[in-house]
Amino acid sequence: MDKMKGHVLEADSMWLEYEGCKILQNIYLQMQTGHVTGLLGRNGTGKSSLMQMIFGTLRGQNQSVRFNGDYVSHPYQHPGLISYLPQHAFIPSNLRVSEVCRLYKVDFTDLCRHFQDLEQYNLTRVKDLSTGNRRLLGTLLVLLMPVAFTLLDEPFAALSPLSIEQMRRVITEQKARKGILISDHAYEDVLGLADATYLIVPVGRSILLKDVYSELEEFGYL
Repeated sequence: MDKMKGHVLEADSMWLEYEGCKILQNIYLQMQTGHVTGLLGRNGTGKSSLMQMIFGTLRGQNQSVRFNGDYVSHPYQHPGLISYLPQHAFIPSNLRVSEVCRLYKVDFTDLCRHFQDLEQYNLTRVKDLSTGNRRLLGTLLVLLMPVAFTLLDEPFAALSPLSIEQMRRVITEQKARKGILISDHAYEDVLGLADATYLIVPVGRSILLKDVYSELEEFGYL
């Protein structure tokens, strides 16, 4: 896959119900390489579920993910297409940091270029890292993977203010190579990075914001 060319990833007609309760219905969202797309919504509006559906690990009642117009049933199965940062811990805890980097096809020196303090953890097992450093490692691995699109669910969670500021720089750098979808409770950080922002509103509809702060107030997000 030539990631130097412009690519588009679309999520269309995303519909998810649990026991008759509508979580998402007829959601549409578009990502482009070279852009950061923000995803906002109150707790329980289905942001994490939508990311899992786009990634391909969650199947809803209906969903269509298209890469450059072509339907892709399980995007995560296509090498070089997509990476995903979930909210939960996902890195094998018994592996050393250097082993995890090889697994995710990320150069350890790239991690340290962005966060120099990580240099000391090359041979450390993931389970022996602090909660903050485990989250930092996971976020960097997902961001730096050689893929066309990256989904970030709460990338700033458990990070210090200084680390958040540096992570914002990494995201800005990486968007030159890929398209990034980001959702976080730190909505100011999301809006500061996003070229376009979608809001999920009850019940499960998506709105591409135009007058951002005015519409966030109108729909009760702020």
